[in-house]
Amino acid sequence: MTDVLILGGTGWLSGRVAERWRDAGAQVTCLARGSRAAPEGVQLVIGDREDGSAYDGVSGREWDEVIDISSIPAHIDAAVTQLGPRTRHWTYVSSVSAYADNDLADADEGAPLSEPLRPGEEYDYSRAKAAAEAAVRAALPDRAAIVRPGLVVGPGDPTDRFGYWVGRFALADAEPVLAPRLEGRGAQVIDVDDVADFVVRCGADESGVTANAVGDATALSALIALARATAGHTGELVEADDDWLEAHDVAYWMGPRSLPLWLPPDMPGFTTRSHAAYSAAGGKLRDLADTMSRTLADERERGLDRDRRAGLSRADERTLLAELSRA
Repeated sequence: MTDVLILGGTGWLSGRVAERWRDAGAQVTCLARGSRAAPEGVQLVIGDREDGSAYDGVSGREWDEVIDISSIPAHIDAAVTQLGPRTRHWTYVSSVSAYADNDLADADEGAPLSEPLRPGEEYDYSRAKAAAEAAVRAALPDRAAIVRPGLVVGPGDPTDRFGYWVGRFALADAEPVLAPRLEGRGAQVIDVDDVADFVVRCGADESGVTANAVGDATALSALIALARATAGHTGELVEADDDWLEAHDVAYWMGPRSLPLWLPPDMPGFTTRSHAAYSAAGGKLRDLADTMSRTLADERERGLDRDRRAGLSRADERTLLAELSRA
């Protein structure tokens, strides 16, 4: 029996990791605040990592595998200090956002990371992930894997980014949909289940790999076309220039009143990271059409016209389309 501890384990990706370890026959424990239930068959230990006693319920055991996904350097420092000496292998889920730059296409894991965030400095996600990686490597130099996912997508995505497009096309049906100018823009996504499988594989293999968990670099126009085809959209796709969208307070990438996955043109590296190390370590990539169809089913179940964390409301989109037609 493999004893696995997941620091978290009740969220979207970490919950899937917990389920996979459980299904593989491991004894799985999740350390979390308890605001969400742990997967069935998984033990939940309540602990707030802002509290110095958070690890008291799990620090007295030997662990075969610990998985951490936090982006708070102080949390990682405390975890590796208290749990590292009694852990056989550690997998840290970082992010491609840990890299310092996004202007070089096809960059691999050797690209420079951001300067690690230091205690007392203003929080920065990229620097925080770099600091977390450094802490893990310092404490467990020969016993840790670093997984750097890119844009993780699929059913249940709490960010609402990837699902926006297939959901919007399904909602619009025969009506027009607003999009950014697509020529020359890229996208790079990976299915949440592929990332979960890889995280478990790293632990099972006791791998020391550092790998970008990213999908194939894809033209944004091809991803949008697949979303339209999957949803059966028959309306017009109306593209708007960056300057026009910015002037009308439409945001890049994510968040309210955004066009998700749309990025400024000076960030080609963000959507073209190399996944050679991921593939060499056994990482798999399922067909994007499968991810898209599963995402559409999830979008329909959650409600195509629901309030979203990313994207335009349909009412705002119609207003923008009307303004664009008069421009």
